[in-house]
Amino acid sequence: MAGDPDALADVYREYAPLVFGISRHVLNNQAMAEDVTQEVFVFLWQHPERFIPARGTLRSWLGMLAHRRAIDRVRAESRRVKGEARCDRSHSIVSEVDDYLTATWLSDRVREALGKLPTDQRDAVTLAYYGGRTYRQVADELSIPEGTVKSRVRLALRKLDTLLRAEFTDQDEPAWT
Repeated sequence: MAGDPDALADVYREYAPLVFGISRHVLNNQAMAEDVTQEVFVFLWQHPERFIPARGTLRSWLGMLAHRRAIDRVRAESRRVKGEARCDRSHSIVSEVDDYLTATWLSDRVREALGKLPTDQRDAVTLAYYGGRTYRQVADELSIPEGTVKSRVRLALRKLDTLLRAEFTDQDEPAWT
């Protein structure tokens, strides 16, 4: 209590294993337990008057300090993790909203471009790409030769490329290549 560094060293040698053990047990983390141990002995050095021998032994007081500091560290870590989770969730929500809006905008542009195609090309592309049909199935459904379906789809894709390129990029290459 008189500020003798040798006395603190003696107390540390005797009680550090106890303080560290309690901290390690509560925290289940060696690095954090080492930090708490250091905090307890720094507190003892800075506030030796807080130890009141009439209330109990130095051992029990240091053990109580270690336990309280470790619990405080657990609570702080829990708040930090919850805060990070909230931040991650809000970032995820923003990202989902952004993705949804982008997809909506993109699908509107493609729908508008499809509306500008000649009916025969639009029908072939719609059945093949949105309907998931093969060229042969499109040909059967539209009652036209398979080669005609391929030609219509190829012409439609070129026209869509021309219509959509200005929407997505200022380059000569299609935005999706």
